[in-house]
Amino acid sequence: MQFKDQIGNTINLPKSPKRIVSLVPSQTELLIDLGLKKSLVGITKFCVHPKELRKEIQVVGGTKSLHYNRVEALNPDLIICNKEENTKEMVVELQKIAPVWVSDIFSIEDSFDMIESLGNICNRKKEALDLISKIISEKKNFESFMEGKPLKKVAYVIWKKPLMIAGRDTFINHLLELNNFKNICEEKSSRYPEVDFNFLKSADEILLSTEPFPFKEKDALKLSEKLSKKVKVVDGEYFSWYGSRLLGAFEYFKELHTR
Repeated sequence: MQFKDQIGNTINLPKSPKRIVSLVPSQTELLIDLGLKKSLVGITKFCVHPKELRKEIQVVGGTKSLHYNRVEALNPDLIICNKEENTKEMVVELQKIAPVWVSDIFSIEDSFDMIESLGNICNRKKEALDLISKIISEKKNFESFMEGKPLKKVAYVIWKKPLMIAGRDTFINHLLELNNFKNICEEKSSRYPEVDFNFLKSADEILLSTEPFPFKEKDALKLSEKLSKKVKVVDGEYFSWYGSRLLGAFEYFKELHTR
């Protein structure tokens, strides 16, 4: 069987994979929710959902650095990566071990394509389509909820030192737009540019993400006092995970708008 990934590569699989290494936390969670836990043989240290998973499945490293010998020892028949979370160099090395399927996500539509593709590859087509249908329903409900809500200029902060924000060319920005949040970042050359403190002053509201930097309420309070602006700590997984976590994202977004 031949399949194309989201960066245009063709992979050949003689049959549905039974030994999968997933190097993308949100896609690891997706595989679990599609009923593929028994097929997962390797994950990263950042694959934290479900929380007991790292005790049950071999951890092969992080999303940017791997123990290739561990991956090879697992004898995988499919390795799942993401263009942003994993490096090109990693993908090249992993292709020497097993077929590598790479996702590239900028929108919910890209997420649906990824979910359906992995469902087809892993013999979970019905489960994948059911999940997509449920997410679409939640999204439509949220869009009705958002009707008439004012547009707010926001800065979505992902790192503390140096201060970094999510740019326009990101999945995070796509979800910000669904929330009627206008990203104050106009940066085109970097997806996650460094900014200075004064840059944040043009925002109506500042969102501090819980990942990759684990911002806490004390950080929001300190920044709010400095800028005299509303600062919220937001769940970074709901703004950046593009698998089955989307199913709960829209209820979370509703709650966020009531704060």
